[in-house]
Amino acid sequence: MVTPATAHGAAAPAVRTVLGDIAPEDLGVCNAHDHLFLRSPRLPGQELDDPGAAAAELGAFRAAGGAAVIQWTPYGMGRRAVELPDLARESGVWIVAATGLHQAVHYAPEVLERVRADLAGLFVAELTVGIGGTGPRAGMIKVAGGFHGLDRHARYTMAAAAEAQRATGAVIGVHLEFGTGALDVLDLLCGELAIPPDRVILGHLNRAPDLVVHRAAAGAGTYLAFDGPSRAHHATDWRLPEALAALAGAGFADRILLGGDTTTADARSVNGGPGMPHLLIRHRKRLELALGADLVTHFLTANPARAFAADWARTPHLDARMTDPGRRLRLT
Repeated sequence: MVTPATAHGAAAPAVRTVLGDIAPEDLGVCNAHDHLFLRSPRLPGQELDDPGAAAAELGAFRAAGGAAVIQWTPYGMGRRAVELPDLARESGVWIVAATGLHQAVHYAPEVLERVRADLAGLFVAELTVGIGGTGPRAGMIKVAGGFHGLDRHARYTMAAAAEAQRATGAVIGVHLEFGTGALDVLDLLCGELAIPPDRVILGHLNRAPDLVVHRAAAGAGTYLAFDGPSRAHHATDWRLPEALAALAGAGFADRILLGGDTTTADARSVNGGPGMPHLLIRHRKRLELALGADLVTHFLTANPARAFAADWARTPHLDARMTDPGRRLRLT
């Protein structure tokens, strides 16, 4: 069994994994958006909550050549953060956990009420102190656009994410429900809230193969995540090589990330679905036929190493209140 080397206090910039900070070049072949654990009232009976299945999925991903997984599961959706360090050690796969908040429909009202008073403080605590006050530290912030544009909840969570980003340097990953609304998100995050574009990842752009929007977003300096092959046979799958070729041809090869986004138990490879290995066993090879192996390897290695690395700046007044045990919230 291959085990990651003991995580070290890497010089800035660093990728913050659940085993500690590592040099970006140590990340390796990276699945830039996936889920080992996930629970939502919108997916009854399809929860990802089995550590054994998560371990098997990581093992299959490792056997296919994978070295790192970014788990975008945010606060309150069954992250099982305490399981992640052991899974990383046993599988030999680096894992990056997320803080953040999804759309309101994924939470009970009382959960949202509990965190609303200091959402930015929660995000900073999970990035700098640890998830739940004692767990591994998160290495990114995940938020979401609404179902139809930027609703009030989305604007509130993105404002909190922006405050946490300024305090820590962490990248903000944005779930775009239909792959749409990318430019509205950029207007808010990078315009009104003044977040540097290279600290924003726009997710699920494979769901809306609008080449004009893709080019505009890449031109602004953001990262673009094409992250849906664990939902194999999506209606827009056939457009993906064209979209990536257009971006690369326009000089934006450094902006592209690839991920799997396994969100249900049935989608896991260990349960007969495509799962995490699909990204490397089928998806990668298909893209290599269209784009060449070197370019696809660049998408899987160099780009995530830059996207998820941060200087991990600390803001003293925020650090002080984050270490107050009275502020610690339940580990989820």
